[in-house]
Amino acid sequence: MSFAPHKNKTFATLLAALLGGAGVHRYYLKGWGDMGGLLHTASIACVGIVMAVAPQADIYFKLLPLFISILIGFLEALVLGLTPDDKWDARYNPHSGKQSNARWPLAVILVATMMVGATGLIATISRLFDLLYTGGAYG
Repeated sequence: MSFAPHKNKTFATLLAALLGGAGVHRYYLKGWGDMGGLLHTASIACVGIVMAVAPQADIYFKLLPLFISILIGFLEALVLGLTPDDKWDARYNPHSGKQSNARWPLAVILVATMMVGATGLIATISRLFDLLYTGGAYG
């Protein structure tokens, strides 16, 4: 009888909130071959490509692929953290032999993720509209 490693929901949520833009949480949950994790990581390379192709562009546009990846990471953190423990275990821990039991640290991570993610989303949309409609007149 072999046991697979137990994937901790709180840790996965924390990884998604802090390092979601690089896809670290996806690699933790699904391994190095995960396409979603590779797309997150590719956003970092996209920043370099945009900087090389359009060096005169506003820094916002150069970093936009990474901003989008980070915002998706925040959304994934909320989805992971709000998954019920039994569904979490069925999906990520079917053969670990342990049961997940999320506690209050997960709630703190979710509240912080919601606050930072919503603020980041509003700031990203505001800056985009400022650049597109006023040419950056407000900042």
